[in-house]
Amino acid sequence: MKQPEKKIDLTNLRPQALKDYIGQGNVVRTLRLFIEAVLKRGTATEHILFYGPPGIGKTTLAYIIANELHGEIKITSGAAITKSGDLAAILTNLKDSDVLFIDEIHRLPKPVEEMLYPVMEENALDIIIGKGPAARTVRLPVPKITIVGATTKLALLSAPLRDRFGLLLRLDYYTEDEMREIIVRSSNLLQLPITEKASLEIARRSRKTPRIANRMLKRARDLLEVNKHKAIDENLLKKLFELLEIDDAGLTDIDIQYLKLIGEKFQNSPLGVETIASSLSEDRRTIEEFIEPYLLQIGFIKKTPRGRVLAPKAFKHLKIKEPRESIGQERLV
Repeated sequence: MKQPEKKIDLTNLRPQALKDYIGQGNVVRTLRLFIEAVLKRGTATEHILFYGPPGIGKTTLAYIIANELHGEIKITSGAAITKSGDLAAILTNLKDSDVLFIDEIHRLPKPVEEMLYPVMEENALDIIIGKGPAARTVRLPVPKITIVGATTKLALLSAPLRDRFGLLLRLDYYTEDEMREIIVRSSNLLQLPITEKASLEIARRSRKTPRIANRMLKRARDLLEVNKHKAIDENLLKKLFELLEIDDAGLTDIDIQYLKLIGEKFQNSPLGVETIASSLSEDRRTIEEFIEPYLLQIGFIKKTPRGRVLAPKAFKHLKIKEPRESIGQERLV
């Protein structure tokens, strides 16, 4: 009997093995050593914590670890585990060599976090049965699993939980060359023809983040199919970036508004985040967590003791004249 052909999953762009992972060289080398040691020993003795900006591969690495250890992965998030019973239900369904991935682990409630301590140290789960004087603790064995935590805010993780991870690995933004490699790989998986110059243009606008690059590539695919282009080239991308309102530095419309607010409207006078948020009709967290990190990284803004100001690079990019008063503010930075 003829076996049905296996369909190619064109939506999953995650690499399945460490050898296919692009970038994060030190992290990959450390994980390769860890995985080889675990396979040689036959059991995992350490747990792993990834931290860094969103969209740079923490979840992907958790999948790879599970694949390399020949186990399955169970994914949850810190906000989803609201009580100790939720954690117990997850752990009882795992097997040896499995990986429990907890995204945004800093959001775990304190009782659940404390329940996790013996799981990480002794492969045991302590459950309290009953209430009051009649209450008693029952210790249940837990499979020898690897817990992989991920967080964008390492400082919010409590010291007792953080110290129980054997590996703390920081993931950083990617270089432009690495981003281009990721885009070429993704376009091959999606079976999309793309020119070398087009892959470089997407890399320049991707904010050094694979998630954003793959998102752009999928929108380029939509344009390719709808308008019946032969390949993703510069002409197609010009239409796409106009549609998405993304400029050649990867700045969106709200980024440009932020820069012009400080540089033009307030003549580069130092502004506090509350003033900026009110002026843009955005909340403070959007400013601090979504807009400013990339602008700081590419050197367009500076945080001074008095507030945010634009750097000379931002004025050059916006093609507006730098106010004379702001030049003297360099001494305050």
